[in-house]
Amino acid sequence: MKQKITKQSFNIQFLFTLLFLLGFGVLMVYNASVSFAGDEFGEKYYFFYLQISWAVIGLIGLVIVSHIDLEYIQKMAPKLMWITLILLVFVLIPTWFAPAVNGARRWIYLNPSPLPEFPFIGRIGFQPSDLAKVMFSIYFADIVTRFKLGKIKKKTLSILLIVFATVGLVFLEPDFDTSMLILLIAVAILFVAGLPYLYFLIGVPTFSFIGFLFILVSDYRRERLFTFFSPEKSNLSESGYHITQILIALGSGGMFGLGLGNSVQKYGFLPEVTADSIFAIIGEEFGFIGSSLIILLLGFFLIKGYEIAKNAKTDFGKYVTTGIMVWMSAQVFLNLMAMVKILPLTGVPLPLLSYGGSSMVFGLIGLGIVLNVSKNG
Repeated sequence: MKQKITKQSFNIQFLFTLLFLLGFGVLMVYNASVSFAGDEFGEKYYFFYLQISWAVIGLIGLVIVSHIDLEYIQKMAPKLMWITLILLVFVLIPTWFAPAVNGARRWIYLNPSPLPEFPFIGRIGFQPSDLAKVMFSIYFADIVTRFKLGKIKKKTLSILLIVFATVGLVFLEPDFDTSMLILLIAVAILFVAGLPYLYFLIGVPTFSFIGFLFILVSDYRRERLFTFFSPEKSNLSESGYHITQILIALGSGGMFGLGLGNSVQKYGFLPEVTADSIFAIIGEEFGFIGSSLIILLLGFFLIKGYEIAKNAKTDFGKYVTTGIMVWMSAQVFLNLMAMVKILPLTGVPLPLLSYGGSSMVFGLIGLGIVLNVSKNG
């Protein structure tokens, strides 16, 4: 018998926290980028204009997705997943629209050079791996839902092929962090769906060991790992310099911070100042008290997301919300732990706060699905 869903309003606490963090992130991106943007682009508002643009585009996507019928989203899951896989293959093929950047193929540009740039935004590009995090959450939630309802038979192999194809294609870009994140989304959904613990006891250590081997065979990832475990050699490498400047920024903030706009590290000392290092500037300018409040807000935001998953009236709503919130939680955890040198630097952005184009847009679209579920809960 089909479940009857009572329409409700969005989860207001979740929505308002999201909007506050997004607005604070835009402010901090502008604040942190003023010096760098002025020196490199001759326009101190350069990153501010871009971040505002991505935030607006993402919010439009959030509003649209939050109002689409959830059953229709579930129905479209297989088609959306195939489109995503096609894009993940396309980005690996050397073309005009998918050039290699620093040896990696992660971006597809809609208006590559010599096509004209768009006003304010410039060249529009996106990472299919960011799209994959949203679409895989939808697809895998649909698959597990149909499995539990007994609507899928003898397709386990084909489903596993799609899972490992997604992870493998992202890994080939190469983007190790995102590929592991997508695998984590699958594990989280299976856990919530009630997969026997024996599978996790065997699978998690196995894949963790395989992931560790992939770290060792990569010069870049191996350097970051060795830098983390060898602090006496940290200043001899790029990643060592990076974490040193992060710790200087956090230490300089003290208890109450230097004040908004008074960061010293943003003046050419701290790498990736608007992206994965944005929390270091927050700590420097707002101190331990201010940065702790931001962490508490992020924690509150994540908890409200998991409450939406818990209260979802359909299995699909529960699973897709779980996948998206685990994605957000993993990025918050990895970023903040790297900032205080509990984990090696990964380059993972801080959701809603770090500068980003496709990561911001597709992240907000994913959160739009969470709001959709809250409306139907």
